Amino acid sequence: MPRIVPLLEAAALAAGESRVVTVGGRELAVFHVDGEFHVLDNHCPHAGGPLAEGTLEGGVVTCPWHAWKFDVASGRCLTHGLHPTRFSARVENGWVKVELE
Repeated sequence: MPRIVPLLEAAALAAGESRVVTVGGRELAVFHVDGEFHVLDNHCPHAGGPLAEGTLEGGVVTCPWHAWKFDVASGRCLTHGLHPTRFSARVENGWVKVELE
């Protein structure tokens, strides 16, 4: 059954920024794009690169290791066929929360 987990205060992450948050031993990459928050597994499905450390331009993050590009809203890889896990996120009472299985 899914559970809702608070990740960070929404005000702590400015638009255009990303951050790694560890929940239950799992690293999640949180992205703030145009007032919306998106959450992906922090590990690039290609070689495990840290997606939150990549360059975020608009709604696309580029992995810092091999330049694979991902749409942060959908989790879709724009470079190849592998996709990181995407998590449903929302803001409640000033906190970014994510739904985890």
